[in-house]
Amino acid sequence: MPPRRPEILAPAGDLESLRAALASGADAVYFGLDEGFNARARANNFSVDTLAETMALVHRAGARAYLTLNTLIFEPELPGVEKLLRSIARAGVDALIVQDPAITLLARAVCPQLELHASTQMTVSSAEGIRFAKALGVTRVVVPRELSTPEIRRLASQSDMELEVFIHGALCMSWSGQCLTSEAWGGRSANRGQCAQSCRLPYDLVVDGQTRDLGDVRYLLSPKDLAGVRAVPELVDIGVHSLKIEGRLKGPQYVTTTVQGYKRWVDGVVAGKPDEAQLARDLADMSLTYSRGVSNGFLGGSDHQTLVEGRFPKHRGLYLGRVRSVSGKEVLVTPEERPWTGALGLGEERPEGPHGQVSAPLQGEPTPASVEPRPGMGVVFDASAPEDKHEPGGPIFRVERRGSGWVLGFGHPGPDLGRVAPGQRVWLNSDPALVRRTEALLAQGEPEGRVPLTLKVSGAEGTPLRVHASAWGHEASAESPTPLTVSKGKGLDEALLRDKLGACGGTPFTLANLDVSALPPGLHLPVSELKALRRDVVAGLIPQLERGPRRTVTNEPVLASVRAALLARVPEAPLEAAPRLLPLCRNDEQLDAVIAAGLREVELDWMELVGLQRAVERARAAGLRVTIATLRVQKPGEEGYDTRLDKLRPDAVLVRHWGAMMHFLERPTSGPRPVLHGDFSLNVTNSLTAAHLLGLGLDTLTFSHDLDEAQLFSLLAEAPAHRFTVALHHHISTYHTEHCVYSHTLSNGRDYKSCGRPCEKHQVSLRDRIGLEHPVIVDVGCRNTVFNAQAQSAASLVPRLLERGVRRFRVEFVRESREEAARVLAAYQELLAGRCTPAEAVRRAAVHEQFGVTRGTMKVLG
Repeated sequence: MPPRRPEILAPAGDLESLRAALASGADAVYFGLDEGFNARARANNFSVDTLAETMALVHRAGARAYLTLNTLIFEPELPGVEKLLRSIARAGVDALIVQDPAITLLARAVCPQLELHASTQMTVSSAEGIRFAKALGVTRVVVPRELSTPEIRRLASQSDMELEVFIHGALCMSWSGQCLTSEAWGGRSANRGQCAQSCRLPYDLVVDGQTRDLGDVRYLLSPKDLAGVRAVPELVDIGVHSLKIEGRLKGPQYVTTTVQGYKRWVDGVVAGKPDEAQLARDLADMSLTYSRGVSNGFLGGSDHQTLVEGRFPKHRGLYLGRVRSVSGKEVLVTPEERPWTGALGLGEERPEGPHGQVSAPLQGEPTPASVEPRPGMGVVFDASAPEDKHEPGGPIFRVERRGSGWVLGFGHPGPDLGRVAPGQRVWLNSDPALVRRTEALLAQGEPEGRVPLTLKVSGAEGTPLRVHASAWGHEASAESPTPLTVSKGKGLDEALLRDKLGACGGTPFTLANLDVSALPPGLHLPVSELKALRRDVVAGLIPQLERGPRRTVTNEPVLASVRAALLARVPEAPLEAAPRLLPLCRNDEQLDAVIAAGLREVELDWMELVGLQRAVERARAAGLRVTIATLRVQKPGEEGYDTRLDKLRPDAVLVRHWGAMMHFLERPTSGPRPVLHGDFSLNVTNSLTAAHLLGLGLDTLTFSHDLDEAQLFSLLAEAPAHRFTVALHHHISTYHTEHCVYSHTLSNGRDYKSCGRPCEKHQVSLRDRIGLEHPVIVDVGCRNTVFNAQAQSAASLVPRLLERGVRRFRVEFVRESREEAARVLAAYQELLAGRCTPAEAVRRAAVHEQFGVTRGTMKVLG
């Protein structure tokens, strides 16, 4: 039996890109609304007022439509979201892609049949996490881009959940849903669709306090784009349901080249006839429309030497070669005599690993078609100044072959060739032929004949011929106005019926199955009536097809009842009389300061487990209650981390991902279950999500860092305040990334097995353009967290929080010394005891006073 063909899921940032995706043969499209709540707020997006028309267009093309509501929701927005969900369900959207559990809880109440997909922003990265999502009604999970194909295979073997995998496009440096850089540095949140792309900025590497010269490698957090073609055969074998192309901020040419290229490649792989030569041409076209350089991403596992190019953060295109000479309006360019590397082969050698092996995450990379520049194509000359908006470049006027290279001739006006020098890299970055190809495709009109149609015919002599039609769960029937008679010839045989009833040209349908078992042979009906029957059933099906799946949508408001039902499941918990200061430590010096401060409880977040065990023993000996923090995320095969934490018998666990939450909630009752505190990384921003998690068994929750003061108190008005922890003092964790800056810059190793663990010998920070140095900390899973250089404080909120009933206040350390930690702890102890003012506490702690920065920028429907 041939393997199931995964759907090709295309991005649609605007109507033209949507039409390009459909015309190119996409099986499904995904897009957002300009009403908000989608992770690409900068795209043109679509209006809810015209959503039904958009759905009709998609369904007539034989595709499915997934709507992105993949941001966090603030408390005041919940009524508007409910109204929006009602409109979405009625418009016929095939599925929602969601981040916030609150949307799933509301959607199930508004329309139980509405299909729900967990966005990659929900950070569902393990089988245990999938169990959490499945209980929310989720039927598909978009797996994190950090998973390798073996890890995806393992995930598929542990669950029957549909899996959707990113196969092409831009990569986020941080785990999706766990990036707070835009919030910390730009005053807006990626979890609210307002990514500021801080990863595309230049940074200096600071090693042990000294700046490390990396030459023109300055974009240390800007990954190459993903071109996962070599993973397709394995993903098909695994049985993933969908291959997703990133790119809602890109145009129709990008959509056309990627959809057509992957459609051809996937069809060839499924048929057992992959066309390598065509793949090379398609990949070249994809790179000409948009590419920052390409890699296999994480599909082949971590490769810290190839993921980040580091020399540019934006579109470059296809690598052509280097400038050899400049003469007048002509430039001689020659290719480099070295191996093609990368999924496309962009001319950059991979560094050799410690054993002399060239790192290759996925074997059998294609040799590209020879890159031949043509007149009209665009070039850019790379002088290692990618942020220069006036880099020399432009359209080629003439091309002459010279030896193994090319003489490129330019016209007037043309690039400033006085700025072009021998040795500079040259990139082909546009091709007007691709623009014309897309324009011609769009000019053809709507696609036809892509919805499979099943017909069943029945009748007998003296009765009408009945035709029953079905397509995508919709049905229509029609009867002939005249009865069937005995034929003098062959009569209505299958060939005639297939020809006349199945002639669906000009419609969305194509005849897939014809059942004539209920029609005796030798009967006659005029051909004109057969054609009329076909027209009747098609006319009956098209409106149903356009409307989408059949659903029931409640007209009654549901928000209040959903919230009440969730809160009713939250166990009672006593309100502590005195506020509690909760220090989170990452090293022994900070633990020393906590012990000396005479506190009752400590939270431990250690880089390695041996040191963690010693810290637990020391804290216990000092009479402290011990809380251990889990990893921030967990991949398939890493379940042992939670088991090892459990063996340390902590009093409590600071849960940072859905898998850990389910692990400890589901653990066998061999002993007392530790108290479970949900950390900020669970992204709790509203009362529905909060009540759901507390009802599942979490004892407390930490407010998301996406909340500002107004949003925080709006949430507290609808939820039990004493069940929350506030980050009173912390360095906001900006990136949490699978990519290791230590390995990339201080070793030649591709992963933890070959890097030599420079993180155990050095301390790395990244200096931004205004001179702030942001610490890079490695966790026990070898992932990097980049912490904000400046600590921030919510001290000014403490009086109101205490009055509201909040009793838990976290102070989180990163690299503070014992003396620094002691000073900070003393300041906040005095504040919570009422012996100093918030302003005095901030002055003594020497921090930046701020709580959250994100404002509600989404439209709330009235």
